[in-house]
Amino acid sequence: MEDVEGSPLYVVRIGSEVHRVVAQKHPGRGRYTLWIDGYRFDAEALDERTRAIRDLSAATKGPSGPAPVIAPMPGLIVRVNVKVGDRVEAGQGLVVMEAMKMENELRATGAGTVKRVQADPGSAVEKGALLVELE
Repeated sequence: MEDVEGSPLYVVRIGSEVHRVVAQKHPGRGRYTLWIDGYRFDAEALDERTRAIRDLSAATKGPSGPAPVIAPMPGLIVRVNVKVGDRVEAGQGLVVMEAMKMENELRATGAGTVKRVQADPGSAVEKGALLVELE
C-alpha cells in the first residue's frame, strides 16, 4: 500500500492488480467512507466487544436505498453521466472527477432515480460536496 502524500488517496497492490482507495474518516468512533476503484463503501471499525453486542441486539442493519454521491476529495469534475430523472442501477458510473492527476469514477451504491445534479463539467469541488442526489 502506498500513501499518496498530502491526500486521502492510497494505491493498493494485490498481486498484479492495482486499486485506488480513498479513505474518508467521519466524526465519531471508527466510521469511514472508502472509495475503491470508484465504488463507495461505508465502513465501521469495531472492537470485538462492540461487535458482539451489536450482533446480539440485531443493531447491524444500516440504512437502505441509494446514498448521495459526495466528493471524496477536492478535485475537478471531468464528466457527468446522468441528469435529473434518470434511472440508475447499483454500480453505475455517475460522475468522473480528477484529483491528484488521476480520474476517479464515482458510482451509485444502489438503484434509484436522480433527484438532483450539482456537478458541472469543468468545475472545481471541495471534499464533501454533494454531486448527485438519488431517491
